[in-house]
Amino acid sequence: MQSFLSPVNKAILVALFIFAILLILYVILWLYLLGLRVLMNQLICRPFTLPELALQHGKVAIVTGGTRGIGYETSRHMASLGAQIIIVGQNELKGVSAVKRICEENREAKVEFDQLNLASLQSVRQFVQSIKRRGLPLHILVNNAAVMLVPEGRTEEGFERHFGVNYLGHFLLTLLLLDTLKHSGKRGSCSRVVTLSSSAHGAGEIQLDSLLNRQCYSAHAAYSQSKLALLLFSSHLQQRLDRGGFSVSSWAVDPGMVDTSLYCHLFPTARLAQTAIAHLLFRSPSQRASTVLYTALSPSLEGEGGAYWSNGCTEMTSPNTYDPQLHRGLWDSSCKQVGLP
Repeated sequence: MQSFLSPVNKAILVALFIFAILLILYVILWLYLLGLRVLMNQLICRPFTLPELALQHGKVAIVTGGTRGIGYETSRHMASLGAQIIIVGQNELKGVSAVKRICEENREAKVEFDQLNLASLQSVRQFVQSIKRRGLPLHILVNNAAVMLVPEGRTEEGFERHFGVNYLGHFLLTLLLLDTLKHSGKRGSCSRVVTLSSSAHGAGEIQLDSLLNRQCYSAHAAYSQSKLALLLFSSHLQQRLDRGGFSVSSWAVDPGMVDTSLYCHLFPTARLAQTAIAHLLFRSPSQRASTVLYTALSPSLEGEGGAYWSNGCTEMTSPNTYDPQLHRGLWDSSCKQVGLP
């Protein structure tokens, strides 16, 4: 069959293909170097110890992905302080099991499970409607659920899975619940939104003009992009709340390298290495839930917000997170994608 491509066009296509492969390899290498730096920090630095916190009777909290890992430990601890916890997730069996374990540990725990599929914007809207029908206040929202390095796939609305589940689902969830958070917060007792990002945001890149049209799929690039988007969202949300004078604080948290099932999609060699060192260098979910709990509950942070926390202290973020045009552009684009004005 005669080719319709000239030698010059063929050369251009080959060059573009090689460039795309090199770019993907660069992102993968940079992501694993960031992970290595986090591991070294965890080896050198002592884990943050959560100070004693006051009882949280009367507080209502929603925790996404609260059936296991950091989400479960966050839910368990807040329930032990008397808060009413709504664990949300996709798997009802795991949700019921999580509620049962918490209630067995603390018979007075007020905890329940609701189904929510972050890969479906319709599911997010239905969940929020059910919450609002109950007339509950909302003092704490923990955006914890995530997928990592999953094979290429799409959400119900056609978004790439990392971007759709990790970022857009939480973006819509937060904005639909924002009025309830505003009404529940008051001066001296702000409502709080805690969003889990990652050091992987440093390897992330967001090109607003091609946000949804990646030609070459890389799970590593997609995951890093979603974590960068979450960090930008958390920061820009705080800016908007400050301008409106609302009693709501927004925080981003990097949990570090945690020994959970989130790494199950690593390629075989990396998965083998992760399994071998996890018990030695990775933190436990209960240890890494401490910073989440601190930003969600600590009175010492009252009235503040917008920072990026890791291991009990604030940290600098990558240079692109300080770009105001990227903040506004991502916010406007996200509103359009989820159907908000």
